[in-house]
Amino acid sequence: MKAAYIERFGSPDTICFGSLPKPKPTGSQVLVRVKAVSVNPVDTYIRAGKLAVGTPMPLIVGCDLAGVVEAVGPEATRFAKGDRVWGSNQGISGRQGTFAEFAAVDQQWLYPTPENVSDQEAAAVAMVGLTSHLGLFREAQLKAGENVFVHGGSGGIGSCVVQMAKAVGARVLTTAGSDEKVKICRRLGATMVVNYKTQDVDVAIEKFGPIHVWFENLREHDFERVLRHLALRGRIVVMAGRESHPVFPMGLFYWKDAQLLGYALLNASAEEQRKSAAEINRWMSKGKLRPRIDRVLPLSEAAAAHQLQEENTLGKAGTLAGKIVLVP
Repeated sequence: MKAAYIERFGSPDTICFGSLPKPKPTGSQVLVRVKAVSVNPVDTYIRAGKLAVGTPMPLIVGCDLAGVVEAVGPEATRFAKGDRVWGSNQGISGRQGTFAEFAAVDQQWLYPTPENVSDQEAAAVAMVGLTSHLGLFREAQLKAGENVFVHGGSGGIGSCVVQMAKAVGARVLTTAGSDEKVKICRRLGATMVVNYKTQDVDVAIEKFGPIHVWFENLREHDFERVLRHLALRGRIVVMAGRESHPVFPMGLFYWKDAQLLGYALLNASAEEQRKSAAEINRWMSKGKLRPRIDRVLPLSEAAAAHQLQEENTLGKAGTLAGKIVLVP
């Protein structure tokens, strides 16, 4: 089978595209004929060797996938041949990744794809959807009527946070870096959108009202600013910034009865992720949640896709408004 893989950690150009043996499902694994995959920032960290995740070599890159069940292992009971599925959490903990024509995935990390959802949409929503749902609901316990702030509402995480918060009756303030991205955020259902290049975000937040859930998806943190805008008993959700060492204003934090909630998707149990996936499927099937796909590329361009993702994650290029999806 054709696959995008690495034989050593390094820059995007270490990604090879060539033939590897087709996997066979064992135990409770399911063999998926891959129809679409998507790129996440964490994929680039794994490829670069920045995360100690027990990876075998050669390593097929990628965490997310969507496709059709080709075969099932002897202990797999949740899916049958022909079922459409999506999932994440691959390419780590000794598991091979998803950027290939076929992937053997344990059934606990797979979920049924709704009939009215495309494989490209299912792959694009996988990691960003699960991450957003866990942060908003398992961690922050978001409720109807509360105010949510998230940066970059046209991006992968931001667009999911906007739509999920709206789905439960919360108000959402988000930012965007261009007038076109502002329009995208409004179409997604954001209550207020601020162009951070031409408008004062702090003034906009003051007009919007105290923030009950601040979803911090930036790699650098300014907790002084966050806490200024946080409501009494507000919650700060942190899911990015592995190398960040911000100053923390402890007095303002405890005076507001605030909570700081850090989490990583890859630490969530299969059961926790399955609960989030069920809600994601319900919203997608009703048209209340659609992932933002910026572009679709052939799987053979995996190295270029990683380069583009790094330019936007690390270099802040601003040339993406959603996910990069690849198709075999």
